[in-house]
Amino acid sequence: MEIIEKAPAKINLSLDTPFRNLDGSPEWRMVMTAVDLADYVKIESANDITGIQVETDAGFLPQDQRNLAYQAAKKMQQLFAGHQGVRIKIKKNIPVAAGMGGGSADAAAVLRGLNKLWKLNLTRTKMAKIGLTIDSDVPFCVFSETSLVTGKGEIITPLGELMPMWIVIAKPRASVSTPTILKKISYSELSHQNVDEVVEAIRKKDSPRLFKAMGNTLEDLTMAELPEVAKIKAKMLAFGAEAAQMTGSGPTVFGLCSKKSRAQHVYNSLRGFCDEVYLVRPCNCNLA
Repeated sequence: MEIIEKAPAKINLSLDTPFRNLDGSPEWRMVMTAVDLADYVKIESANDITGIQVETDAGFLPQDQRNLAYQAAKKMQQLFAGHQGVRIKIKKNIPVAAGMGGGSADAAAVLRGLNKLWKLNLTRTKMAKIGLTIDSDVPFCVFSETSLVTGKGEIITPLGELMPMWIVIAKPRASVSTPTILKKISYSELSHQNVDEVVEAIRKKDSPRLFKAMGNTLEDLTMAELPEVAKIKAKMLAFGAEAAQMTGSGPTVFGLCSKKSRAQHVYNSLRGFCDEVYLVRPCNCNLA
């Protein structure tokens, strides 16, 4: 038996880190949403093997324990299924090393898929706690719906559907190291975001309020490492995006538009400056 799980990318509509925990990990306060740019993960429970096999259509991705999907299957094996073999095939569409949670989305898809295959009846909250041991973005990716994300990433509070809008996503060629950016955080100097204002804007379906309130605390740190991020953001706004910012620790930038015609103009204009540009919509999907 096999299951195919959709694994949507994520973007951060708001990102703040109030403090660093005693173990050195950041405390997060973020609003995240899933977008309709997704990997597809086929998960098969295999009786002819006892280990885990991972295949992807992206030759440069690891297919062993360095792969987050592999780690998710291993964790589920250890917790619930002993030596039950697992085969995983991943069709990649989400850009790699983009700050869009592609690896975490694949891992979350494996958690959901094995939960169904093995009839474990785990809640999303339980899968999110398991996912946190793999990567801090996995808990949100288990839910893959517009949510307030707090704690170390494991506390997910769904906010309901995002307002209708179009999203232009642009990933520069260069990449940044998330651990490197996180090490550069000086909490006494951070410009903190009003995450509650973003939450209220979404709950009240107020797009102009959302566009005004958005922000990413890590943006300045990444822009100092990679000025191209600032250039792409400026071009998005100049071409007509109603709001634009970096997602995660970067380097991907996204712009929001209320109308498709404006988003199409932003998309067409950016294609001359950036190789990887996508025009998508919020996913608004409950994958449980």
